[in-house]
Amino acid sequence: MGRVLIIGAGYLAGHVGQRLRALGHTAVLSSRRRPATPEARDLGWLPVDVSAPETIRAALAEAKPDSVVTVHGPSDITWCEANPAEAMVAHQGGALHLAEALGGRRALMISTDNVFPGRKDSCAESEPTEPANVYGRVKLAAEDTLLATGNAVALRVSLVYGWDRAGLRPNFFTTCAQKLGAGQPVAVPGDHWNSPVLVDDVAAWTAALLHSEQTGVVHLGGPRRLTRVEWARHIATGYGVDPDLVSAAPQSSTAYACRPRNACLHSERAEGIAELKGLEPVDVFEASSKLIAIGEESQ
Repeated sequence: MGRVLIIGAGYLAGHVGQRLRALGHTAVLSSRRRPATPEARDLGWLPVDVSAPETIRAALAEAKPDSVVTVHGPSDITWCEANPAEAMVAHQGGALHLAEALGGRRALMISTDNVFPGRKDSCAESEPTEPANVYGRVKLAAEDTLLATGNAVALRVSLVYGWDRAGLRPNFFTTCAQKLGAGQPVAVPGDHWNSPVLVDDVAAWTAALLHSEQTGVVHLGGPRRLTRVEWARHIATGYGVDPDLVSAAPQSSTAYACRPRNACLHSERAEGIAELKGLEPVDVFEASSKLIAIGEESQ
C-alpha cells in the first residue's frame, strides 16, 4: 500500500485521509494549523505553509509519500472575492511551489465548479472554462500549474456536504440541519442550483483516482440538481418541522451572490475509468435523510 501526503487538514482533507487509511494506505495531513475536526485529528500531521516552499520540501522528506493530495488555499469564496491578489498567491502560488517539489510524484488536486460561469444547467469536462468569480480563477490557475507536471488529476467537485459540527465554516447541510432541527427559520436562495455531493463520495473518488493512471480533469457532482430551498425544505421534513420555516431569498441578496447561478457538474469521463466502477455518488435526499438519523442518534 502507498504513502500519501495531504496538503490540508480541514473537513474534506480529514475524510480523504480516513478513506485512504481504511484502504490500507498511510495518510498524513499537513497545514499551517493543527487539525480541528475529529476526522483530521485522528491522522498524522506535519506543519506546511504552501507559501513557504521549504516547508513543503521538509514535509515531503519526512512523510516520504508516493503521492500527494492537495486541498490547499482559502475556500471562503467571499474572502477570495475581496482579496484577489492574496487568493491567487495562496492557490496558484502554492500549487507552483508544490509542483516544483513533487519530483515526479503523482498529485491530485480537489477543485471546484466555480471555474464555470453558470449559464448551463450542468457542465462536463469538455465544457470551456470561464470562471464565475475570483475563487474560480485562482482554482483554475492552480489546476493548470499542477496538470502541467504531466502526472496529476484535477477533481472538480460540486457543493460538498455532510456533518461538520466542528468546522470553522460548517457546510450548507450542517448549518441548515442545526437551525431547522432547533425549529429556527432559514432564508436561502431559491434561484441558485447545485448538484451536491456527499463528502464520503468525494473521499472515495479521490482515493480511486489517486491510485489510477488517469490524468487531466474529472468531474464529480451528485445525481440530483436542485435549489438550496428544495434541499433545505427536505431537511426540515426530515426533522418533522414545518417546511415553511425555509424561505426563498434572491441569490443576489445572500452570501452566495458571487457564485455561479448553476453550480452543477456531471462527468463524461467517469464511466471510462475502471477504478470508479461501483462508486456512483449517492442522491442528496437519500444521504440527507440518513445524516439526520445519524445526527439524532448521536445527540
